Amino acid sequence: MSGTTLQRGLAPAPAPVAMPFWLRQAPRVTLALFLAPVAAGLLGTVLPAFGYLPAIGGRAVTLAPWRILFRQPGIGTAIGLSLASGLGATALSVLLVFGCCAHWAGRQPGRIGRSVLAPVLAAPHAALAIGLAFLLAPSGWIVRALSPWLTGWRQPPDIATVQDPYGLALTAGLLVKEVPFLLLMTVSALGQLPVARTLEAAAALGYDRASAWVKLILPQVYGQVRLPIYAVLAYALSVVDMSLILGPSNPPTLSVLALQWFTAPDVRMYFPAAAAALLQLAVVLGSIGVLRALELGIGRVGRCWIAAGRRRSRAAPVLRLAAVGVCGLTLLGVLSLVALALWSGAAGWRFPALWPRHWSAAQWIRQIGTVAWPLGTTVGVAAASSLAALLLVLGCLENEQHGAAVPARRSLWLLYLPLLVPQIAFLFGMQVLLTVCRLDGTLIAVIWSHLLFVLPYVFLALADPWRSLDQRYARTALCLGASPRRVFLRIKLPLLLRPVLVAAAVGLAVSIDQYLPTIFAGAGRVVTLTTEAVTLASGGDRRMTGIFGLLQAVIPLGAYCIAIGATAARRFAPQPTEGRS
Repeated sequence: MSGTTLQRGLAPAPAPVAMPFWLRQAPRVTLALFLAPVAAGLLGTVLPAFGYLPAIGGRAVTLAPWRILFRQPGIGTAIGLSLASGLGATALSVLLVFGCCAHWAGRQPGRIGRSVLAPVLAAPHAALAIGLAFLLAPSGWIVRALSPWLTGWRQPPDIATVQDPYGLALTAGLLVKEVPFLLLMTVSALGQLPVARTLEAAAALGYDRASAWVKLILPQVYGQVRLPIYAVLAYALSVVDMSLILGPSNPPTLSVLALQWFTAPDVRMYFPAAAAALLQLAVVLGSIGVLRALELGIGRVGRCWIAAGRRRSRAAPVLRLAAVGVCGLTLLGVLSLVALALWSGAAGWRFPALWPRHWSAAQWIRQIGTVAWPLGTTVGVAAASSLAALLLVLGCLENEQHGAAVPARRSLWLLYLPLLVPQIAFLFGMQVLLTVCRLDGTLIAVIWSHLLFVLPYVFLALADPWRSLDQRYARTALCLGASPRRVFLRIKLPLLLRPVLVAAAVGLAVSIDQYLPTIFAGAGRVVTLTTEAVTLASGGDRRMTGIFGLLQAVIPLGAYCIAIGATAARRFAPQPTEGRS
């Protein structure tokens, strides 16, 4: 029976079923879990930024923290480094992704590209930064590949290729991580547009592929990827873990400077630290505002350019270069992960040898006791935060489909607030809230802080597949007498098993990636693979660093493989043969 026949043959849609209490409250609970810590965190940062924090003696509102902040040596350089690396990485990422998509428009790059992107997307920022440092360091893999036959170097050169004063290594690290993410978001948005038909119609009117994509496809797709671009910009401007590993150290970026003051032994440094965090928030919001103004300006100019009717462009070489750049960055990310694996198993690797002379599992065996506790904590926190996020998202989406009020649905954009506000700007204030509630340093506090960042990504991964499910399946079951709970468990979940499992894997990867929330909410007493890896990255034991970095990368990738493998096994499982002879 066809879909149209089925729809005509159905009885009138059943009357709205009364939603369970927990389902009606799902959006309110979700927003409360988000708005309370973010609002309290921002308030707890704003007050100390103006000198008010009675717990450490600040009982009067004053501008003294700002005067201390701007008198600090190198504060201008720190702000400039944050802007240069963040804005540069974001602008290059957007240009490369859009250029690559325009170059591949109407073509099928195949599954190979998606398979290569998977490990880079799954790898946490810190793990990728450590692997990239192994590649770019003066004694890294790239220099080894060129020495001594090309460079003549038999000793590592005295060149600052990592933690360079201009932040070039940090910009490269951000590009390696953010380009695959934006590419995935853009490809997902393109899947909702009639790209092939649009390009065919444009070709019939005489437009070449590049002009057709830029004039017809880009204006439609940009509105759908605007939020991910803003999130990338906010992260790049305020990143901490990658800045500690790849960024300059004297002075560091503004976010690292604020973190150093927050963790200083002298508690009076909390006041300029809060001022620096508030300044970081102003930098991010100002940059997003400038980007929005540029969008409006470019939109006006673009409409005039489109109306001019020019059908040919000379952008094909530039688009081809963008596609090559995306491939090169993806390869760099894969090589970074390979470098982690090599260093974790290398028994001896002297410069300028390209490969380790000896391999040994002795380092892994010796460090089992050291790795076991952070590994268990990491997996436990990630699983708990991912499960909580999945339940909240499913509750919100089900509430939406059961006739929730429009304002409740529109208010869910607040879920993305933690992605647009710098972590350093509200996590310190959130730590004050946790201290008042006597939760600081507990696993519950760490799980809660991770949930703030896990849930938005889980919602992004699951919202579109859940909303696009044909509602006639649920209506048919309801007409046949099934309860809403049975429809949810026996129809919707089995049909959307793969998106649900992938969303859970995304949440697991995001949780493992959290460094700053673990530091603040855990109060230094909760140790994870990420906190240990960032600490070890500043040391000299590359084998130990490689072990922690590799574990960071392997766990999320394993979760993705399990999610995809479980759905594939279910798809090819033998069907029941009841009633057959």
